[in-house]
Amino acid sequence: MKTRVAVIGCGAWGTQHARVYQELDSTELAAVCDLDEARAKTVADRYGVDAYTEYGRLLERRDVEAVSICTPTVTHAEVALWAIEAGKHILIEKPMTNLVSEAEEVIRAAEKAGVKLMVGFVERFNPAVRKTVELIKAGEIGEVILAHVRRVSRRPDRVGDVGIVKDLAIHDIDVVCQLFEDPVSEVYAIVGSIAHKFEDYADILFRFGGGRSAFIETNWLTPRKVRRLVVTGTEGLINVEYITQRISIEKGTEVKEPLLETREPLKIELERFSRSIQNDEPPSPSGEEGLRALSLCEAVLRSAETNRPVRMGDV
Repeated sequence: MKTRVAVIGCGAWGTQHARVYQELDSTELAAVCDLDEARAKTVADRYGVDAYTEYGRLLERRDVEAVSICTPTVTHAEVALWAIEAGKHILIEKPMTNLVSEAEEVIRAAEKAGVKLMVGFVERFNPAVRKTVELIKAGEIGEVILAHVRRVSRRPDRVGDVGIVKDLAIHDIDVVCQLFEDPVSEVYAIVGSIAHKFEDYADILFRFGGGRSAFIETNWLTPRKVRRLVVTGTEGLINVEYITQRISIEKGTEVKEPLLETREPLKIELERFSRSIQNDEPPSPSGEEGLRALSLCEAVLRSAETNRPVRMGDV
């Protein structure tokens, strides 16, 4: 049986959700919605489904079991609460909401209604990231001590309502939380804006227990797109190339490059979403994990504003 899904928001990423739902064996795309009628109709005609400009009308459809929310960040909470009230399972693209208080409200509403709530952190489903987490849990490089992420590129036209911390760095905030056993204890960050309304560069330092740390470098200023992670442990290190989905493991003088099966991360993610509905399994990333990442984003912005470290126990 296929899960009948609709996509709300037909921008660049919502269009990709629609495509993948149409391609997957486990889902059936039923409808799309966008405030721009022409945009909604273009996507709907491409896949032979219905188009809406009012998500309230779409949510009235009883044959739609679940929705992907791919609207601008500032609308996520409102759309999610409407969908939950209509009894739909929801996948909300990152960041989960614009404010921590909104995320908490969405989580409470989903729990009360008994619907699935998943947050879209597509990099978690990158085969290279999945393999890295697997190797770390197996003790391949000993205890993780340091993680360094570089995620830089030019600013995409699609982003207009949040800065680089909540739009781009949040991917790596979620990933590094998978690498360390303990939660982040302290955040220090430098952010600024050179060419955009919101911040367009950020250097972020996370402290964990035992003197361990993660450093995230991100900006919308670099001409060439880079997506790279280096994880250093007590017994070696792992280099991760997000774009090519390749990893290498360095231990002493030995360098190994495991052969990974490349797959589109969004397909893996949306398969997970449909499986959680069909098998009544807890979705992952969960609403709580989306809230954690958003809380860390807020701590990053607070640290930059005050030019002081932020202890997570004080947030």
